[in-house]
Amino acid sequence: MSAPQNQAPSFWMAHSDVVFTASEVNAAINRMAIQLQQNVNAESVVLLCVMRGGLYLAGQLMSRLSLPARLDYLQANRYQGTAGHEIVWSKQPELDLAGQTVIVLDDILDEGVTLAAVVQYCREAGALQVVTAVLTEKDNGLQKPLQADVVGLIVPNRYVFGCGMDVYGWWRNLPEIRALT
Repeated sequence: MSAPQNQAPSFWMAHSDVVFTASEVNAAINRMAIQLQQNVNAESVVLLCVMRGGLYLAGQLMSRLSLPARLDYLQANRYQGTAGHEIVWSKQPELDLAGQTVIVLDDILDEGVTLAAVVQYCREAGALQVVTAVLTEKDNGLQKPLQADVVGLIVPNRYVFGCGMDVYGWWRNLPEIRALT
């Protein structure tokens, strides 16, 4: 058998099962939008997408928010394949975050290292308020450096993909969340 990253995309579908259906994910994103509307006390916000994983959530969530929003992104990543490493900052936001309410959007709160670094970056950039929203949080029993303010779904302590999360670069586009078996 070849190395896992060399497998065809169909391999990952055959070796996974559904954790949350597309309708369950959609309902979770609706709840997240309502929660953000109720909890963010600002006239406008900056939606800050953590690329690449946060792109799915940002795209789904931004049309469900009824407050004025500007969109920006950053790229901070610590995963290569399925293992975590040091954070690599490929892109910083272009918008001035000083005095702004920033909603950080990401796909998963796993160990929390990347999200904590992004929050620290926003605070150092002068953000008035930083709110974190993640589509999923992994139930891994780890002590995390922060808790997300808004969480859509709790996923098991397995390797999950879909809805922005990938498996060796594949299947971020799935409307459901699957876990490797």
